[in-house]
Amino acid sequence: MKMTTEKPATGISSDRIAVICPGIGYHKDKPLLYYSAKILQAKGYEVLHVEYRDMPRKIRGNAEMMEKAAEIAYEQTQDQLESVGFAGYNDVIFIGKSIGTVAMARYISEHRLRGRQIWYTPVEATFSFSSEDVIAFIGDEDPWSDVSRIKQMASEYDIVLYSYPGCNHSLECDNVDTNITNLRDVMKKSEAYIEKK
Repeated sequence: MKMTTEKPATGISSDRIAVICPGIGYHKDKPLLYYSAKILQAKGYEVLHVEYRDMPRKIRGNAEMMEKAAEIAYEQTQDQLESVGFAGYNDVIFIGKSIGTVAMARYISEHRLRGRQIWYTPVEATFSFSSEDVIAFIGDEDPWSDVSRIKQMASEYDIVLYSYPGCNHSLECDNVDTNITNLRDVMKKSEAYIEKK
């Protein structure tokens, strides 16, 4: 599977690049990734979408399968970004969702990139890699993560973490109006972070 690229909305060559790493089943057309990509494009970023294939199923609560999924995601991220010359860009941002946050944090760490990061619903393994200049978002009722542990690690590593009461792994709850309000809040915070360069 090949990575897809979206050019900046301005249509001009950009010295800014963003990489979006999805979750399992949470692809680029889902709200968090779709709207963050639109924000990046509007601000002149070239946006690369990593895509995963052949991911294991039924991994929630299974540490061994979660580790396998993270390894597959990392390998596919590395393969798809192999030809990207990050050194030629003045600003590099990675945005990830769930297992994608693990793959991108590892990629940045192992390739020693200077890239800012936005983590949507990170899992515990994401914190295993040295990460600087990160903001993160989590739902207080995320069944894929130990939310109290995520909050503790974010505090220990000095990572700004926004939490949303009653929200699940998609940062959603049972109320559509609340979901729209939360999505707007997440995008506003993401946009402010993107603009701070």
